[in-house]
Amino acid sequence: MKTRREWLTGGGSLLGAAASAFASQKRGGRRPRILLRGSWQSVNIGDIGHTPGALSLLNKHFPDAEVTLWPGRLDQASRNLLTQNYPDLKIVEGAVGTDGRPTPELARAWAETGLYLSGSGSGFPASAHAVAFHKATGKPVGVFGVSTDPISGIGEGREPEGGTLRELRTKALRLPPGHLPADLRYIIDRAAFFFCRDTISRDYLRAQKIRTPILEFGPDTQLGMHIRDDAKGLAYLKVSGLEEGRFICVIPRLRYTPYYRIYGTARTPADDIRDAINSRTTEADHAKLREMIISYVKNTGNRVLACPEMTYQVELAKAVLVDPLPDAIRKNVVWRDSFWLPDEAASIYARAQAVISVECHSPLIALCNGTPAMYVRQPTDTCKGQMYRDFGAERWIFEIEETGGDELWSRVAEIVKDPPKARARVRSILSGIEDRQKRMVAAVRAAF
Repeated sequence: MKTRREWLTGGGSLLGAAASAFASQKRGGRRPRILLRGSWQSVNIGDIGHTPGALSLLNKHFPDAEVTLWPGRLDQASRNLLTQNYPDLKIVEGAVGTDGRPTPELARAWAETGLYLSGSGSGFPASAHAVAFHKATGKPVGVFGVSTDPISGIGEGREPEGGTLRELRTKALRLPPGHLPADLRYIIDRAAFFFCRDTISRDYLRAQKIRTPILEFGPDTQLGMHIRDDAKGLAYLKVSGLEEGRFICVIPRLRYTPYYRIYGTARTPADDIRDAINSRTTEADHAKLREMIISYVKNTGNRVLACPEMTYQVELAKAVLVDPLPDAIRKNVVWRDSFWLPDEAASIYARAQAVISVECHSPLIALCNGTPAMYVRQPTDTCKGQMYRDFGAERWIFEIEETGGDELWSRVAEIVKDPPKARARVRSILSGIEDRQKRMVAAVRAAF
């Protein structure tokens, strides 16, 4: 039986080529190759949009690089979105066994790449695969814009009800230095760079005395996505009677996403906890949004688009945003009755007066397209929402349990009253974000 060293370097194996292939890249023998781990799921336009965001940033600031995507759950529509907009992109499928060995196609990608780059997500998605890659190849691993929330969630030592961002920061920084799980500490310590998409995650990892040489704030890669499907977007606006600059978009959310219903998997005791929290909070949360919608329609006469960020929110939007409205208001509200991809959503958000969302990523898509956007954060939605304060949108983020319909409408009214001022604020926010994005890609370049 081969030793680990023999498996990695001997016998002409696929991974045996890793050291010489990496050395060739270092000598300039070929273009730098990046293995991008991302596309975590296709039921959320935010998770879909992370990948084109990362690709656009790499194409813009590191055009010499060749990128291969190793996706999580990539359905055909999401795959088509990527291949049509990034024709040079390669996509590799594969899995890692319990022994840490990749399947053959994936092994070839590991041998050929010079850097494993983990895309944006919550909790360093697929971190075990980054560990396996690093142990097998000895090549660098880097991380783009993730959150590491040690408080929220369900499980031992976790708080199912979550908390405000202020509460999460305080609790995270009180944890003992050895709190971070050993497997995460192993790979983060050895990462060439680790960009957190919020400063709560960054400061928690600093308090845990992580040793990666670069541990900094780096925005969610959704903010790099610049693709739009204007043909679909304009067609939808026309058929729906929505006029550019005279409507807002509103996106609902349950405090916990019902993944067992989305994927048709067996219900677990943790799902009972999640469903109980959803049942207790859904009406109160969305009553505040309805109050804001009513004020907007009464004061402007404009229209409202109730639309989804996740698949399950198509029906949720109708149930909690549209149907309970008074008849006189409901006639000005359009219900989006189908899911969409982020490029169509971007086209519509770009033409909205504002986007108001209980989901985190639709406002990012809107901002990236120049549209003012507000994030109404639920306490269960991890610490990632801190990013809004970090990149300068503190006036447009709200804790849902600390706000009401009146305050939400007052902020929308500011945007309605002076659209040029609001859009100038967006441009200022994006300028700061771009500086951080350049820093992120500079770290990628330096890893080669």
